[in-house]
Amino acid sequence: MARVLFLGGLGRSGTTLVERLLGELPGVRALGEVVHLWQRDIVDDERCGCGERFSACSFWAAVGDRAFGGWANVDVERVHALQAAVERTRHIPRLAGGRPPADVARYAEFYTRVYDAAAAVSGCEVLVDSSKHSALAHCLRWASDLDLRVVHVVRDARGVAYSWTKTVARPEADNADEMTRYTPGHSALLWTAHNAAFGLLARRGVPVQRLRYEQFLAEPRQALTELAAFAGLRVTEPDLAFLGDGHADLTPGHSAAGNPMRFTVGRIRLRRDDAWVSALPPRQRALVGTVCAPMLRAYGYPLTQRTTQEA
Repeated sequence: MARVLFLGGLGRSGTTLVERLLGELPGVRALGEVVHLWQRDIVDDERCGCGERFSACSFWAAVGDRAFGGWANVDVERVHALQAAVERTRHIPRLAGGRPPADVARYAEFYTRVYDAAAAVSGCEVLVDSSKHSALAHCLRWASDLDLRVVHVVRDARGVAYSWTKTVARPEADNADEMTRYTPGHSALLWTAHNAAFGLLARRGVPVQRLRYEQFLAEPRQALTELAAFAGLRVTEPDLAFLGDGHADLTPGHSAAGNPMRFTVGRIRLRRDDAWVSALPPRQRALVGTVCAPMLRAYGYPLTQRTTQEA
């Protein structure tokens, strides 16, 4: 039974950083956003986090062989059809209720086959899937033979909203593609919906641990130790040697899809990005704060910002 640490939340909340640091721990293999594997990797043959094309990556080739007898044997159209039928935010109330239609289990089985194969090929105890999608997490709840544990990553909604307005290139596509952008109002609604969905998942008995992005960066060593314990691993000080004072040293990984940071190798600074405090226009900041106020309070975020150091 594969043990999967699913990183959930709205994009631009710091999940890629959390994934990369978790992936440096012994016994952990970070897989990236597996939800996009079917299109971006199998069909579009984009680049793995190691830099190779998906089809040329030895790790993913071995996973495909073990899971499906080769990626060419995956019925991608069937995966997309199941995804369209069951993995939608509007379906979460049904997914969170009684046993859902058989299509949910069929859809989840594609993921469990990837997880099982990745665990066997890597020899790791814990796999990290940073897909984030709340509806996918609710689908995986119904998977058989899967030890699912969810890390609900939360970041101040105003910081998330500002990040979604920025232009970010997708280097893995080798063309002029850019990541999706949202208006602050749209991202505020998404932030509320997705975070509420993970709260509902916890009430349905799935192990969920909330992680605030800001706290993670303030105390990364403690946060990683706690996340490892949640995943059933025990880490020692030598296991955290890649963490320094305000920085981390990253080795190449095999993230299938996700934020461009997955290609970063070497030393990175660990610092909070609070640019939104001054860069997000006051009216937009107020709009996001108003829409998200109940959950901002619940997560311990102040509703007003008096200095650039507050988040």
